[in-house]
Amino acid sequence: MAAPRPLSRFWEWGKNIVCVGRNYADHVQEMRSALPTEPVLFLKPSTAYAPEGAPVLVPAYCRKLHHEVELGVLLGRRGRAVPEAAAMDYVAGYALCLDMTARDVQDECKKKGLPWTLAKGFTASCPVSAFVPKEKIPDPHALRLWLKVNGELRQEGQTSSMIFSIPYIISYVTKIMTLEEGDLILTGTPKGVGPVKENDEIEAGIDGVVSMRVKVERSEY
Repeated sequence: MAAPRPLSRFWEWGKNIVCVGRNYADHVQEMRSALPTEPVLFLKPSTAYAPEGAPVLVPAYCRKLHHEVELGVLLGRRGRAVPEAAAMDYVAGYALCLDMTARDVQDECKKKGLPWTLAKGFTASCPVSAFVPKEKIPDPHALRLWLKVNGELRQEGQTSSMIFSIPYIISYVTKIMTLEEGDLILTGTPKGVGPVKENDEIEAGIDGVVSMRVKVERSEY
C-alpha cells in the first residue's frame, strides 16, 4: 500500500501547476495588455517548484528576470468540470507563490505569437511557501499580498481585486483539464512586477498568514 502523500509537501508530488495571467486590472494596465474576457492560462512543469530554502535560478538565456507574487490554490481532490458553486469544496489550502518570468524572452514570444513556455516554465521558476490549510484563510478574496526586493517594497495588492474569482477559475480550468489532488493554481499577480538580479533577496508575504524569503542565483544552464 502506498504511503499517504502529505499536502504539507505538495511540491514533492503535485503534478500540475496551472497559472492564470492578467487577473488583476492594474497589472494588465502596466503590461499594456487588453482586459481578458476569459482567464488566460499557461502551465509550469512540476520541476519549476522551489520550496523555501531553494534559490530562484536565472536561466542562462534570460537577461531580464521579473518577480510576480501570487496566491496559490491547492486542490484537495480530483476534479473534472467542477460547478462554480461547488468549487471551494475542492480546495485543500493555499500557498504564497512567485511566478518568476523571463520578461525579455516573454516579450519576444509575444511578438512572434509563440507560447510562453521558455519565459515561464524554467527550473525553479515557481518558489512556494509552506502549505496553508484552508481553515487558516476563511476568505481568500480578502488578503493582502506584498513583495520586497532587498528590503524595498515592490508589489502590494488585494486579492479582492482579482478579475476572475477562485471558484470561477477552478470551474473554468476543470472544464478544460482534469485537476488532481496536490495540483496548484496560481491566481495572478497585482501591479508592481519588476526585475531582480543575481544575489538579490526576495521577501514576500500574505498579511497575517505566511511569508517567505528567496535568494536569486544564476543557473549554469
